[in-house]
Amino acid sequence: MRRNRKEHLIPLERSRRIIQIERRGHTPGGHPVLAGIFGMLGILCVIYCIGIAITGFGTYFFLIWGAIGACSLALAAILQSGRAMNAIPVWIKGAFCALFCVGLLVFGAVEARILSQYGAEASPGADYIIILGAQWKSTGPSEVLRRRLDRAIDYLEQNPDTKAIVTGGQGGNEAIPEAVGMRGYLMQAGIEEERILVEDRSASTYQNLVFSAGLLDPTEDSVVIVTNNFHVFRALSIAKKQGYINAEGLAASAPLGSGPNNLLREFMGVVKDFFVGNL
Repeated sequence: MRRNRKEHLIPLERSRRIIQIERRGHTPGGHPVLAGIFGMLGILCVIYCIGIAITGFGTYFFLIWGAIGACSLALAAILQSGRAMNAIPVWIKGAFCALFCVGLLVFGAVEARILSQYGAEASPGADYIIILGAQWKSTGPSEVLRRRLDRAIDYLEQNPDTKAIVTGGQGGNEAIPEAVGMRGYLMQAGIEEERILVEDRSASTYQNLVFSAGLLDPTEDSVVIVTNNFHVFRALSIAKKQGYINAEGLAASAPLGSGPNNLLREFMGVVKDFFVGNL
């Protein structure tokens, strides 16, 4: 028995060599390819967050890109470490992968619906257009709102019998209600005051459309909803839920470089409105 044990013993010099190789190498269990993907994603998200912060789009939503970047980098570090991966129970890794895949599928499905209305065009001759509000700065409309207003002006000039409903109340960082500023902007562009109706109480897209319904007949009048491309799908979905029978969308452009930020924010808006029953 002693002789058999000695036959299976590893010589001292060989054992030292094996230990040295294991210390220098990677502990089995890591996923370097996935780690690289999430690491690159994390770096890009952090860079985008900084870029949005420098450019400025009126809200602090851009900070979520920093959070996504930090989480991606942390996940990359875990995936790179075989020791960390081996320490995580299999059921936790399986549950995380399942939730991640389901989340990707839901995100892709919602974004596809949002993108389906990116180039929305409206039929001529509508009874009303509803211009959805956005931030009104001390210097005038925000870039997002200006693009909505300019798109609406083009439609109103081509359809002189169409009336406009401007929507939006006064936020804590706004000197005047959005709708009041929007009416002045349209009048400066040559739109007659009698063609402009004002809804100045709303504080959300849902309220924009609910309160505007009191200024027209949503079951009879043809309505064009004017908003930015990323926002058309949600606005139309809310309008149809509120009984707008003949509603169409008219997409205005969005500031260059804001696409990913707008799409992510709109995804969250769609999910929120779905769960609260607005669409």
